Amino acid sequence: MRKLVVLAPLLAAACSTVPADGPALAGSCSNKGLSAFAGQDATADIGAEIMSKSGAHVLRWVPNGSVVTMEFSADRVTIYLDANNKIERVSCS
Repeated sequence: MRKLVVLAPLLAAACSTVPADGPALAGSCSNKGLSAFAGQDATADIGAEIMSKSGAHVLRWVPNGSVVTMEFSADRVTIYLDANNKIERVSCS
């Protein structure tokens, strides 16, 4: 019973939500301006620039035809590549 009382606030916090239009969390990714990278070659320098622009801490490259997990990570930016290794789209995920 004591363990349940200690865990209750933790369980309640897990159910809380943050409004979509609220302020971004520190270290969270922002999609603003990321569409400008579409069509560029996939390079380490471009990846670093995308991370800097988005504020993400994690970068995920997705080659053409790859399968990725759909879980959301607030501090990750995902770069989808076409068959020619050019950036198809970029999004926070």
